Amino acid sequence: MSAAQNQTIVEVCGVTRRFPGVLALDRIEVGFRAGEVHAVVGENGAGKSTLMNILAGDLQPDEGEIRVDGQAVRFASPLLSRAAGIVVVYQELALCPSMSVADNIMMSSMATRSVASLVPREAMRVETRQALTRLGMSDLDPDTRVGRLSVAEMQLVEIARAVRQKARLLMLDEPNSALSRRESERLFEVVRQLRAEGVTIIYVSHHLREVLDIADRITVMRDGRTIETIDNDDISETRLIRSMVGRDLGTVTPWALEAPALAEDVDPVLSVENLSCAGIDNISFVVRAGEILGVGGLPDSGKDMLGEALFGLCQRTGRIAVGGTELQPLDPLGSIRNGMTYVPADRRGAGGLLSMSVAENVVAASLPRFSLAGFLRRAGIRREARAQVARLDARISHLGQRLGTLSGGNQQKIILGRSLVTAPSILVLHEPTRGIDVGAKAEIYAILRGIAQEGVAVLMISSEIPELIGNAARVLVMRNGRISSELTGASVNEEAVLQGAMAS
Repeated sequence: MSAAQNQTIVEVCGVTRRFPGVLALDRIEVGFRAGEVHAVVGENGAGKSTLMNILAGDLQPDEGEIRVDGQAVRFASPLLSRAAGIVVVYQELALCPSMSVADNIMMSSMATRSVASLVPREAMRVETRQALTRLGMSDLDPDTRVGRLSVAEMQLVEIARAVRQKARLLMLDEPNSALSRRESERLFEVVRQLRAEGVTIIYVSHHLREVLDIADRITVMRDGRTIETIDNDDISETRLIRSMVGRDLGTVTPWALEAPALAEDVDPVLSVENLSCAGIDNISFVVRAGEILGVGGLPDSGKDMLGEALFGLCQRTGRIAVGGTELQPLDPLGSIRNGMTYVPADRRGAGGLLSMSVAENVVAASLPRFSLAGFLRRAGIRREARAQVARLDARISHLGQRLGTLSGGNQQKIILGRSLVTAPSILVLHEPTRGIDVGAKAEIYAILRGIAQEGVAVLMISSEIPELIGNAARVLVMRNGRISSELTGASVNEEAVLQGAMAS
């Protein structure tokens, strides 16, 4: 590596960032050299996204500073970050599908012109062709509408836009999440070419095999801190995983070692055979009465589609049966009638009726039980709501209080109570404690264990590995739409879950 390439162009010095109740970054220290591919890895919640957002100018640090070429800078906006040569390509691509490739690549120049109609179209095409040719995409017509491109082509268009903006440091956020092997190889060729031209690449990814293939150095983040930055010299996936996992797990007691043993002859409550849908490829499993079954995996593993597919919210193939009765696709009411209930991850957007009262939310999935001749039985609704509030120890001022005025933990309890009113035999939960505080989490966990001990089957889909370890007697790990491993007993540990989710 030349002296110029060994030069640190961007430094993160003691950066701390807080959100209400959360220390997202804790005195981060890391430097990025010219002409290197620098991977940043860590579990969900490690602080990677917050760090990238600060470098991109979307967030500002509470403490510490960013230095560019040794000078302290403050990026009060993304425009200032881009002016310093820092450009980010997010996992959710920021392109306008109805506009042409040239329009998207030249958008930053168009925005600075006072009269858009006077933009020289042929000059735009020429510059666009130059940027595309630099990335080996000379065959792509600048006039092609972006909405007609593949995801891989869209990603390269974003990179071409960054190249045209004279990016010195290019951040790629999960760039391979939706690409085929061939498309990934093309992306890697572009990354290596930019590195050879002196561009610094920050490569953020959960996929450790690709990190080891492409990175010169790797920074491991954990719990908002930088744990280590290491040269990529024959590092194994196992070595990286151990560095990512190394938190004190003394407070996480695996439920698999404490859960009451289930009789081997207990029939499955939920049977899933050859389930396939968008993101899920031919998976099969069962859940028995009284069991908490956990499902983990990376964001692109397919786990996040599982709850909707089971409950009938999306088209799918395969057989799903509750107590021997087969459930039909696109029929959530049929799922409820046959004993399945579902608590989605999006508590505010999809799970809760925020403008309605606590009592109305509790009975929302069971209205036929509380109506007579087309009229709601208000007294019955109040009795049921009081019973669920007491059972779940929800903190409310009165039954007429709007759900949206409750804390996140109490909202989740009320939504859970709504599911319990349906008297389910199988309870499916997606990210059951997302966005709620530690105390409320512990209360939710105790409730779920109590529900399981009453004989209800519980399926917990979660991105939080300690949550799975602490509550699931058995864990299925998903990767690439399939079940990559099944963990029970002493094998339910953080390293094993990460191995199943990340290792090739």
